Amino acid sequence: MNRVVRPNRRTLLSGALVGTVAALTACSSTEAPASTTSAFPEAPPTTPEAALQRLLEGNQRWVKGDPQNPNRDPARRQAVAQEQKPFAAVLSCIDSRVPPELIFDVGLGDLFVTRTGGEAVSPVVTGSLEYGPLANGTPLLMVLGHQRCGAVKAAHAALRDGETLPGHLADIVTALQPAYEQVATAKSDDPIDVMVRAQVELAANDLRSNPGLAPLVTKQELAIVSAYYSLDTGAVEVLSGAPTPPAEK
Repeated sequence: MNRVVRPNRRTLLSGALVGTVAALTACSSTEAPASTTSAFPEAPPTTPEAALQRLLEGNQRWVKGDPQNPNRDPARRQAVAQEQKPFAAVLSCIDSRVPPELIFDVGLGDLFVTRTGGEAVSPVVTGSLEYGPLANGTPLLMVLGHQRCGAVKAAHAALRDGETLPGHLADIVTALQPAYEQVATAKSDDPIDVMVRAQVELAANDLRSNPGLAPLVTKQELAIVSAYYSLDTGAVEVLSGAPTPPAEK
């Protein structure tokens, strides 16, 4: 899936996977009140810098309690019914309090969203995250952890106490074990929060070394950013990987 080796790889992947992605992304649609803004006035961002700026600007509106609720009406639904061009991909937790479209104040067709417990990563998750940059030209991928993560708390307790969680919850614990081992001996008043941040960084670093994504990062066509969401304030903090503004390159 390395489009650097095959320049037309993005086109091939898009054609091969369009049916699957259409089925996945067509699972839900949200109709907003008539007063909701139908779309952003400007075109979707096409660079990592602009994409991150769009997300952070939306988050600031969320924090202030003044969202625009863009791209959430029937007109937007029709506009993206046949084709999508999300400007960012987000890997976040399944936590009900951390819906990416709301906390970044975006709407239909704006984000590829993958959600797993504690941002646990597996081959299927990695493939889902690869799709946006490799097949769709998405310029930003964000790994988003959050305050008081229940999955991380459960994994931390299980690993600390040597317990096995039931069913496939044990697989989440296994996926989060490297983050636990990284911080197990650290002295902290909030070891869960430290582990959340460690997991986000480990997942982002793993994606940055991905054979398909790494060349895009090197060419500055893609930024892979780690970030942290505060349940208390609603603010998103960028931890690492923020793209360098053009003037500073």
